[in-house]
Amino acid sequence: MAKDAKQKPRMWEKYKGTVVPALMKRFGYKNVNQVPRLDKIVINMGVGGATADAKLIDEAVNCLREISGQKPVVTRAKKAISNFKLREGIAIGAKVTLRGVRMWEFFDRLVAITIPRIRDFRGLPRKSFDGFGNYTMGIKEQIVFLEVDRDKIAKISGMDICINTTAENNEEGMGLLEELGMPFRR
Repeated sequence: MAKDAKQKPRMWEKYKGTVVPALMKRFGYKNVNQVPRLDKIVINMGVGGATADAKLIDEAVNCLREISGQKPVVTRAKKAISNFKLREGIAIGAKVTLRGVRMWEFFDRLVAITIPRIRDFRGLPRKSFDGFGNYTMGIKEQIVFLEVDRDKIAKISGMDICINTTAENNEEGMGLLEELGMPFRR
């Protein structure tokens, strides 16, 4: 994390210095404020086995805390579903929303360190955009993050990472993420 309030994250400097001019040229923006930027990053871990073992929720919360650097929120079931042995209000996952400096630093670590550590990685799919420039990716094992201690993990589980941008369509969102260094498939 940035210790000095004046110190900006490395990815933020890259965005201001190279990404903004490149996107202005590519999409023909007249104003700097038209250029899309990252709005927030939401990391979500669903823990399906939490109905049987409540310790799994604590493990997911600790894992997200280590990865993100802030306290996650425990998500609870909205409806009871008897087939899944699920009652209303029972804890079934955890999520954390990153904005500002923490968001930029997490994105930098995600692109530079974590994604290359994924086993059999051949690039991220280009079809995971939602139509409004937001990108969602899934990670099958939380141990690809360096912050997670493998010895303290009882059960390997995955997570969803949703990158919300201010882009108005998928093309602009993909252009932003490509310029920031996201490794998409060719």
